[in-house]
Amino acid sequence: MSEMILTIALGYAQVTLALAGCLVGTRILRGPRAQDRVLALDALYVSIMLLLVVTGMRLGTAFFFEAATVIAIMGFVTSVALAKFLFRGEVIE
Repeated sequence: MSEMILTIALGYAQVTLALAGCLVGTRILRGPRAQDRVLALDALYVSIMLLLVVTGMRLGTAFFFEAATVIAIMGFVTSVALAKFLFRGEVIE
């Protein structure tokens, strides 16, 4: 009984995270300002990372957790670079 509830909850989480990723993708394409697009890109990284974590929990493999870690690190570095570019107009001084 508890396995069935867990399977249903993880399936629901996957669907909602995929929907969140699609909605954030539309914000990236339609964002009126560059700051809106950067925030949407951060939200996209988070939703994809969480989708990989939930998929790893559902399938029981560690590969998805490692991929989520790589995406989290890349998302952080990208966010810092884009913030520096929007603030100063250059990334490397």
